[in-house]
Amino acid sequence: MALTSEVFSGLCLITLSGVVLLLQRHYLPLRTTPEYLIVATFFPLLISCSIVILVPIDLASSSAGDDGSRGVVLHERVLLVAWRVAYWLCFVLTWAVLPILQSYSSSGHRSPRNRFIEALRENARYQLMVLSVGLVGLVYVFVTSGVHLYSLKSLVMALSYFYALSIAIFLMGHGLVAVPRGILRNASISGNLRRLQLHAPRAYDKLLDATNDLEDVEVEIREVMKRKHGSAREFQDWIGELGDMLQLPESAIPIRSRTGAPPVITEQYLASLTRRFKIATHKKARFNSEWQALVQSAADAQAVLDSSRTKRLKFTRHFSGPSIFEKIPLLNAYTRHVLHYYVLPYFNRVIAVFLALASICIIWSELVHGFAPKLSLVSYTVIHHPSSTSGQIGFAGQVIAAAWIAYMCACAYSSLTTVKVWGTHALVKRMTSGSSACFYASYAARLTVPLAYNFTGLLNKDVLGDEGHETVFYKFLGKLINLTPLGEGFDGYFPVLILLPVAATGFGFYGWVKGVSGISGNVMEDEDEDEDIGTGGWREGRDLIERELLGASGGSTGIRSLLPTARARSPVVGAGTSRASREQPRLGRTGPIRLTDDDEADAAPQDSFLGGFFHRVKNTLDTVETPGWIEDLKENVKKPKWMSGEGGNSSSTPRPRWPRFGDGDGESSALLGRR
Repeated sequence: MALTSEVFSGLCLITLSGVVLLLQRHYLPLRTTPEYLIVATFFPLLISCSIVILVPIDLASSSAGDDGSRGVVLHERVLLVAWRVAYWLCFVLTWAVLPILQSYSSSGHRSPRNRFIEALRENARYQLMVLSVGLVGLVYVFVTSGVHLYSLKSLVMALSYFYALSIAIFLMGHGLVAVPRGILRNASISGNLRRLQLHAPRAYDKLLDATNDLEDVEVEIREVMKRKHGSAREFQDWIGELGDMLQLPESAIPIRSRTGAPPVITEQYLASLTRRFKIATHKKARFNSEWQALVQSAADAQAVLDSSRTKRLKFTRHFSGPSIFEKIPLLNAYTRHVLHYYVLPYFNRVIAVFLALASICIIWSELVHGFAPKLSLVSYTVIHHPSSTSGQIGFAGQVIAAAWIAYMCACAYSSLTTVKVWGTHALVKRMTSGSSACFYASYAARLTVPLAYNFTGLLNKDVLGDEGHETVFYKFLGKLINLTPLGEGFDGYFPVLILLPVAATGFGFYGWVKGVSGISGNVMEDEDEDEDIGTGGWREGRDLIERELLGASGGSTGIRSLLPTARARSPVVGAGTSRASREQPRLGRTGPIRLTDDDEADAAPQDSFLGGFFHRVKNTLDTVETPGWIEDLKENVKKPKWMSGEGGNSSSTPRPRWPRFGDGDGESSALLGRR
């Protein structure tokens, strides 16, 4: 059995390596991506995937009896080496290598030496902050556990674990609600189409903003190119490389009043210009990809709705050719209609209900495992045989355990890409930047270890064996975490805070905070939240989508032909811009996009519980009449001249207004990750 288990483990590792390579090929442009980035992002992703398999093998191996085991088992020494390699490789990559490569990739310097020095300088400040926190923890560990090397090792591993667990709990809590809800929403074809139309104006604004930013940088580069044979002769090759990377033709860029290049061209200025050009290029590619995906999804949803009359369904790819699976004629037009109109909506509903129940089990288990581990629902789902002499956990239990860990990690990874806390990083198909690839690879490796160990904490002693928690994973990491009373309490009771992101996501608290605080950027932005509700945005989105489809199909009336006109009319279009300021000439449509599905009622946007409650309170307060004594007080109090605007200033110049946080000004936009 041992030989079979080793062969099976090796095949799993080879399969996971192939999956990681396909994942890299999907997001990274392999021909232009440097080899060091491909290798540096390959190992964190591979280790993250292998931990999902390694934990169930560790569970079965630790509970194996004298007569063998029912599942896949490995020798304890092999497991210990595997955990050491996986953990310390992840530790070095996430805390040292990938952050430096992330800064190195986004640097604008031309020399590799200068880029590396800038990357070290940027990461030195962050590492000093971490060391300052570590010194405080070091004093506590030495006081409680004594002064020896084991305590120092415990401090390093515990602080890294607690930091990653804090982020993992927030992201997983958000994903446990958002993932089932998103699948359930997509089950309604008409509702999905309406949401796409609601999001279209916002996505179109982001594309315009990104195009404007790229134009501004390219105009500045063209100004510098005019001086490469003059005052900037020493940087002639560098400026020539920037000119070769320009994307927009000079005739397509409108003339605007803006400051040009400085009188003296320095190396630091060119590095800053190159960095801004990289950011603007990837930002344009990101929002262009999001816009095309939205338009394609809306066209597919409309095609499914239209097939209800003809009973024939054929998808049209407007921005790319058919995929490999679409080229294989597995379905004809009628069976494709049955699949997408009848089967998939009900299948999505079943999957959404199943994942919702799984989320409830995880949330409940996180709440009770610290003080009542026998009430953990996750523990009872892992098939085990307590009285068996050939191992307590078999292959079925290992598969279920791997599924639980995979779902917990998937929820966290999904939140990492949808919650726009990190606004400058995004995954773009075949066009992901090197800094974004390093960012997501580092967090994929950073979040997997605490989530996997957190899963083992949800299992009671009946599953883990008579001695309890005596897995190799616990001996390697758990004992160091529980070395101090603070660490043991943090690991046991901190996951209870998962209720905060769950409640915030379930009741729409993020949108309410954005509305109250006036934040209009990417902070706390969730793609599942309906945007522009109540402003007629879905009708405008419908027209924008139709116009883009007309342009993509070969016509000259698409949005692409209107982009220069829109930019000439409105140089900067942001999320806070009014609809009238960016209104485009409407084109004649062949026919309106109508919602013909039976679930049209589901497409109507509804307020969340908190949103509806505060809306009713606001309506109640608005209907209350002002008391008479307050009205008399208003009449008797005389306003100062500077408040009424009368006198005091012959030019009648209005007082300057401070910009509200998030209104689209340069500094706040940079803080929100929009530039």
